[in-house]
Amino acid sequence: MAAEPTGTSPTSPKFDVEALLKERGAERYRLHAEHLNHQLPRMLHTIGFDKVYDHAKGAYFYDAEGNDYLDMLAGFGIFALGRHHPVVRDALHQVTDLELADLTRFDCQPLPGLLAEKLLSYTPHLDRVFFGNSGTEAVETALKFARYATGKPRVLFCDHAFHGLTTGSLSVNGEDGFRKGFAPLLPDTAIPLGDLERLERELKKGDVAALIVEPIQGKGVHAAPDGYLRAAQELLHKYKALLIADEVQTGMGRTGDFFAYQHEAGVEPDLVCVAKALSGGYVPVGATLGKEWIFEKVYSSMDRVLVHSASFGSNTLAMTAGLATLHVFENEKVVANARRVGDLFRERLAALKPKYEMLADVRGRGLMIGIEFGKPQSLKLRTGWSALQAARKGLFAQMVVVPLMQRHRILTQVSGDHLEVIKLIPPLIIGEAEVDRFVSAFEEIMDEAHSGTGLMRDFGKTLIKQAVAAR
Repeated sequence: MAAEPTGTSPTSPKFDVEALLKERGAERYRLHAEHLNHQLPRMLHTIGFDKVYDHAKGAYFYDAEGNDYLDMLAGFGIFALGRHHPVVRDALHQVTDLELADLTRFDCQPLPGLLAEKLLSYTPHLDRVFFGNSGTEAVETALKFARYATGKPRVLFCDHAFHGLTTGSLSVNGEDGFRKGFAPLLPDTAIPLGDLERLERELKKGDVAALIVEPIQGKGVHAAPDGYLRAAQELLHKYKALLIADEVQTGMGRTGDFFAYQHEAGVEPDLVCVAKALSGGYVPVGATLGKEWIFEKVYSSMDRVLVHSASFGSNTLAMTAGLATLHVFENEKVVANARRVGDLFRERLAALKPKYEMLADVRGRGLMIGIEFGKPQSLKLRTGWSALQAARKGLFAQMVVVPLMQRHRILTQVSGDHLEVIKLIPPLIIGEAEVDRFVSAFEEIMDEAHSGTGLMRDFGKTLIKQAVAAR
């Protein structure tokens, strides 16, 4: 019998996560303030979101007293299946116990090929996949591939877009607040969403590699105009440029189709970026799907086999999480549920518009919903609205967000700085009970906001009290 190789027998005592959390968990906000982004706990204290969650399941968080909190953010779209879906969790236990050889660098494991095959079945006009670790990495990959495949340097993006925060993806981020102070960035150009004339004007310059676009922008929840994606695709191909669809947040059922671009007939992007929901809420994963000829250009010889790679890309845990997630999507009809419940949700909210002067719009697709507030007509309400706008644009939306959490234990947030828009991106598994709970709470808050009672005063007191406590 061969001797057991060294290093295979455990010699360390058990690492007890549960004991560590019991011992040190109460220090969570202090630890963040001292060792991580110190502004995060400060912000949470200020708006009264400094909760202590004990555990989570499905679309809910729970505190130590057993109170439930309805999650309408899904980790900004990560938790499409809610938290701790048993099928995904079990699959990860299984693959860990198999002790597979992972990330050897010089073999071809089966799980990445199987996940790529499954992903491509949802978009048959694409041929190959590159696996990274996040949405911003999927975008970085698309930018590099588009530039190399076309031989052109410039990528167009849309005003108010969000494609990530690393240097390359920040170059195509349409929000100045994120870009400020990080120049110089890559030579990319912003154009208005839906403006085909401006798109062609830029394409005529001859140096454009691609247009990257979110089919529905996360900031403000603005959908590309009907027909825009197909017309843009035709223009891009006319000038030998590519269409990149950023489906990091809109993809995997969020809008009621598997990909949001599929709402428009004839749209076949050259590159598609995927992440967030593919993780199953457990293991970070990003994917860039693309056409055969693009991959052939990038990986044109054996000398270029590692010209673009990721240290943890295609790792066993991430691939398993992705496969298990798609298994759940198919067996539990998650996309159909997102479409059905999303339609119901928007209808219920839109029906409230005649009732509330300050409810300006309800928009979106599937379970990606924007609730926009606007200036009221009546003099009585205009005075309060104008006071909030003078203090800081976006405060009315925040004034709704805070009591949703404080009074009704519903987690939401505004869709961007200085915007009077709340974005709802709940887990795709929610049903009518969760819609009822949100709409009921929302009506109560809007009733108070329109009655001239103390909602604005209470909001101001909350901010002042929490700001003092956060110092």
